[in-house]
Amino acid sequence: MIFIRYENWRSYLRYYPVTSLILLINLIMFFVLTFNGGSTNVMTLVRFGALLNDSPFDAQLWRYLTSMFLHAGFDHLLFNCFALLVFAPPLERLLGSWRYALLYLGSGLLGNIISIAHYNAAAEATVMIGASGAIYGVYGAFLYIALFQRQMMDEASRKTLYTLLGFGIIFSFAVANVNWMAHFGGLIGGFFIYGLMLRLLKRRIIRQHKRD
Repeated sequence: MIFIRYENWRSYLRYYPVTSLILLINLIMFFVLTFNGGSTNVMTLVRFGALLNDSPFDAQLWRYLTSMFLHAGFDHLLFNCFALLVFAPPLERLLGSWRYALLYLGSGLLGNIISIAHYNAAAEATVMIGASGAIYGVYGAFLYIALFQRQMMDEASRKTLYTLLGFGIIFSFAVANVNWMAHFGGLIGGFFIYGLMLRLLKRRIIRQHKRD
């Protein structure tokens, strides 16, 4: 089972530096929000980087990135950090730190882009925060592995992933104020970014063999 963590904290920090850094940033930003008006205060969230589709904030493209590290309330932070802490490490180990960081951020950005496009098309104002899009990108990469690289994932891990995605779909639609479009966009983003990475890496290996 690849989703069970056996490492102590020292090993965790050494093996998964990007995941550890993301967790640290999430925690720091939560405390920054808490001591500057509260993590559920909309004005505080906007001040520190929430993503909006309302002028003039919709032109501030940096919000597509900063919003991924903000969380509204401790339960929101706890849920996302737990998912990162437990499920993300095997992917960082598999891809290496910088490719994993690229997939995580790329998935989160794509989730935010798709979500903003959805709300714009529906003519609805929205304030978006949270790491869920990026986390679903991690799930998307694992879904690719479960479907097309079955030898790399044991049966118990596949069942855990499918169960996780099933509950995630139900949760996205059953709970109020959950941005299901960011989840969907992140999942699709992670799936295709991982597949693209595999193809680019294979081409690089083939070229290297030809030179040798």
